[in-house]
Amino acid sequence: MTFQEEVIAQLKSKPDIDPQEEIRKSIDFMKEYAKKNTFVNGFVLGISGGQDSTLVGKLAQMAVDELNVENQTDRYKFIAVRLPYGKQFDEDDAQDALEFMKPSVTYTVDVKEAVDASERALAQAGIVISDYTKGNEKARERMKVQFSIAATLGCVVLGTDHAAEALTGFYTKFGDGAADLMPIYRLNKRQGRRLLKELGCPEHLYIKVPTADLEDDKPALPDEIALGVTYEEIDDFLEGKQVSKLALETIEKLYRKSEHKRHMPITIFDDFWK
Repeated sequence: MTFQEEVIAQLKSKPDIDPQEEIRKSIDFMKEYAKKNTFVNGFVLGISGGQDSTLVGKLAQMAVDELNVENQTDRYKFIAVRLPYGKQFDEDDAQDALEFMKPSVTYTVDVKEAVDASERALAQAGIVISDYTKGNEKARERMKVQFSIAATLGCVVLGTDHAAEALTGFYTKFGDGAADLMPIYRLNKRQGRRLLKELGCPEHLYIKVPTADLEDDKPALPDEIALGVTYEEIDDFLEGKQVSKLALETIEKLYRKSEHKRHMPITIFDDFWK
């Protein structure tokens, strides 16, 4: 088995999809989890205004709407959480995303005070963190807030990880990589766009340049510049297509380097650490 075949098998990605089928699959996944786990009153998700959270948020709202109709209740809620660090450069997109998904409840929690306080506390202890590490602090603080809301309201936290992110490890460990459910895990980036188009999402929300926007020194840095490879090349790889030698080398390097992110905490019984 080639490296490409090995990765495709592990990440369960497919060369082509039926958007309606994948929409149904994600919705049913969330519904079945809620029905099986009777403590679940709904789902929590941080909304950035980017493609991935817009898609998962819309699917989550559809799932709770169906659960409420089927059970003749208003118990189930989708809780959208805005988590800016101060002022977000693409706040208009975030608001457009909320208008598109129409969440049951929306909260806004500015993480700036908490992140800056953590940075100061570390500095007082003699640890001066880099801008990159502070970016990870932002991601972890955002996820902490989501879990606090979920615990308070009897909900579970959704993640936006998909095959392209899982392949490259382009997420913060125990930050946006931490969640209870990952409804779009198997999809690549272009497949996610197809689902949003099928759902009638405003085009500007899924054709915009993807950015994690975590570093103060590099605001709105495009993902593809940070990765050194384009999403088109990553998606081609995940669909079993041939990619350039440089893209293949970059993808393999990213995959090997981020292996620890796709693994639960290591114990002495795991081969991974040896």
